Amino acid sequence: MATRVIAVANQKGGVGKTTTVAALGAALAARGHRVLVVDADPQANLTSSLGVTKDRLGTYDVLMRAAAAASTFIDVTSAALRVVPDGGSIHLMPASPDLAGAEVELATAHDRTARLREGLRDDVHRFGYVLVDCPPSLGTLTLNGLVAATEVLAPVQCEYLALEGLTQLLGTLRRVRERLNPGLAHLHLAMTMFDARTGLAQGVVEEVRTHFADLILRTTIPRTVRLAEAPSHGQSILRYDPAGRGAEAYRTMAAEIEARGVAGIAGAPAPES
Repeated sequence: MATRVIAVANQKGGVGKTTTVAALGAALAARGHRVLVVDADPQANLTSSLGVTKDRLGTYDVLMRAAAAASTFIDVTSAALRVVPDGGSIHLMPASPDLAGAEVELATAHDRTARLREGLRDDVHRFGYVLVDCPPSLGTLTLNGLVAATEVLAPVQCEYLALEGLTQLLGTLRRVRERLNPGLAHLHLAMTMFDARTGLAQGVVEEVRTHFADLILRTTIPRTVRLAEAPSHGQSILRYDPAGRGAEAYRTMAAEIEARGVAGIAGAPAPES
């Protein structure tokens, strides 16, 4: 199968992007896929969430053409999974604080939004899935993720303020497709931090389903203490609490993402502002 490069993006912070990259990556690896997760956020939360220190070669060095992508890959399968299936694995391209300077250093580069795609080109075929954890902004680092990707997964927190940011994100995706990456073909919306006890969460999910029925995933990610705790242990939720609600939700999401790839979602409407 062709490699699926999925940018996990939303300009709003605190919606579960990093949690989703770590957990979905682990869940896909548990299904027997080779997975690469790319930390493109200067906060480097994905890196620390998987038990890796922030002093390694990584995304910054690839963007600056100071290192080959393959030289930065770190096998984090043991931190992601308790049980490793045949063929399954997960590698990390880590971030470091240096990544914060990339926006300024690339400001005058004519190919500043294509550096990640270029850096991954020779190695992307080694993986079935590549998940890019984009920062909570719509700057150069996020654009690198979107230009490298064939798909976007947008976590949407189950709160009404998140809906306002969604409109802005959809407009950005439309412009990226028009001007920078016509191959950005698919969009998936993932409802996160869902609390079934509140009418607000139910209402937000229903609102998104009404307006984006072809884009929203059936799987909703619950708000759980275990999901919040896992990063402090340097583990994905599939290793930290494999029998919990959070792990089960991400396993279900992985199966849904996988099935969408098989069935195709090309008929989904293009993102609109």
